[in-house]
Amino acid sequence: MDNVVHNSSDRLDRAKAALAAKPDGVIEQIAAKAEVSPADVLAVLPDGAAGIVPADRWDAIWQDLSTWGDVLMIVHTDDIVLEVEGALPMGSEGHGWFNIHGDSPIGGHIRKDRCQSIVFVDRGFHGRRSCSVWFMNAEGRAMFKIFVRRDAERALIAEQLARFEALRQAEI
Repeated sequence: MDNVVHNSSDRLDRAKAALAAKPDGVIEQIAAKAEVSPADVLAVLPDGAAGIVPADRWDAIWQDLSTWGDVLMIVHTDDIVLEVEGALPMGSEGHGWFNIHGDSPIGGHIRKDRCQSIVFVDRGFHGRRSCSVWFMNAEGRAMFKIFVRRDAERALIAEQLARFEALRQAEI
């Protein structure tokens, strides 16, 4: 991205144009093409596609997500898209980190204090509905995302979809 300061309207206009060119594409790729943050692209999704809640809802949202069974956690950086399937451990805070450990391939340490908002995303992705919960940092990037999983026929798992919709409804 160049060093020119862009106003908010200019950023959102570029995000809208890039999204219009690939409405069901990868948000991070759309953002990179428009030289905006993923949060800018989420902000211009059609009504109802991205519901933002404050970061202080972390504990309640995490607690609910940890009861969904195996989910798909994605960490998407410029260098890697890491996908891990498993149950979210409950987590606990200590030494400045949110620590997640348990009988799951999902584990580690999260800088919970860097979370600025949580976004419920319900949109088309490569021709299919996709539902996820994004934990966003101050730079407008996803720290990580939790996705409703798909079954063998690539349909969203009905029970998790219902849990996603209920949590989104309760939080937004």
